[in-house]
Amino acid sequence: VSSIQTQCGLRSVNYSDTRHEKMRFLTPTAVTIAAAIFTTASFADAWILAPAALQTGIRSNIFHQKRYQYQQHQQLDNKHNGVGPSSSNERRTSLVHLSSSTPNNNDENAQLSDEYDLSLFSPCKINLFLRILGKRPDGFHNLASLFQTVAFGDTLHLKLRCSDDDPTVKEDDFECNMKGVPTDKTNLVIRALDLVRDKTGNEDKFFKANLWKQVPAQAGLGGGSGNAAAAMWGANELLGRPATLDQLVEWSGDLGSDITFFLSTGTAYCTGRGEIMTPVPPLQDGTKLCILKPDIGLSTPAVFKALDYAALSQVDPNVLLQRFMDFGAIDAGGGDAYVNDLEQPAFDCLPELRALKEELCEVEGFDHVMMSGSGTSIFCIGEPDDLEGFREEFGEREGLSVFSTEFISRKEGVWFQPPNV
Repeated sequence: VSSIQTQCGLRSVNYSDTRHEKMRFLTPTAVTIAAAIFTTASFADAWILAPAALQTGIRSNIFHQKRYQYQQHQQLDNKHNGVGPSSSNERRTSLVHLSSSTPNNNDENAQLSDEYDLSLFSPCKINLFLRILGKRPDGFHNLASLFQTVAFGDTLHLKLRCSDDDPTVKEDDFECNMKGVPTDKTNLVIRALDLVRDKTGNEDKFFKANLWKQVPAQAGLGGGSGNAAAAMWGANELLGRPATLDQLVEWSGDLGSDITFFLSTGTAYCTGRGEIMTPVPPLQDGTKLCILKPDIGLSTPAVFKALDYAALSQVDPNVLLQRFMDFGAIDAGGGDAYVNDLEQPAFDCLPELRALKEELCEVEGFDHVMMSGSGTSIFCIGEPDDLEGFREEFGEREGLSVFSTEFISRKEGVWFQPPNV
């Protein structure tokens, strides 16, 4: 069982114990051919199926049948995303047509803005193309990807606290509305605040932070990385801008690969592990897209482990980049500009994800459909012609969340704003 789980990365894991990786779904067929072993984790119980049942469960269409639902927390992936799932009730209310600016429309979130010194919108991202160029000696992979920020995201509230004013203040204080998100020093927000404080020599300055979270974990959307970038920017603002943007960009590589991108203006060509950022002209703000996220996640290391190097695209990423720059995201010079080398391993691990993409490719109104990052989110450029039909078919499907959003960018010297601001 563990070997299959490790290969495919299917999991619903407790934040407090990364050693217990457990399948999060069963099917009636799987139950009939295997015995379930019941184990106890820190927050919730989970079933671990025998190999035969696991293989059957993987191949079953989880999007069209009733599944057992477990109230479990998802784990941070190796990038320490620092995000977790919303409750099923919260998710159901936002399934069909989630406004880009939903975080700021929430009453409780809006009230928090009045209580803090600074509130920053924290967008997530999609990869318009993602080429894997080979494995490095350090175990990471060289990649080339065009990143784009979108208007679905979180909100980070910050307040400056000084030990000179209050001797009892000795550390940062961090809260998050989403259950399961760690609020200790493992969270990227706290690590980002620590980094800026240390690099700028403000050892007596601390922060009260409150993260209003919506972006799910294991989605390929970079939610936690975006939160960390917002924390770096916000801390620097509240400290009086002791660091330049170039310094923040340089320091961000110490925290994770994708964080650097979120310090761009919203469109960037990223290479190396993803931390080498080349700004490019922004793509058209307001370009519409839908993001669909199955409840099941895939771990990034497991996806790379299943990568078939012989199946990698051979197209030059610079050619892909030029096509997006010349034709924009909607045209892109043809659908073959949308390349993600991680679709193959992700779809091999989770065939239902391939089936979902194939379904979405049949929806009239979507120009391009592709998985983002290492999954499991799939984004669709455009809007469905039959919105009501799309809502009925996908918005009400159990185990699937649907978010409607658009491209955004920011101006130099100003942080990202949701479209209604």
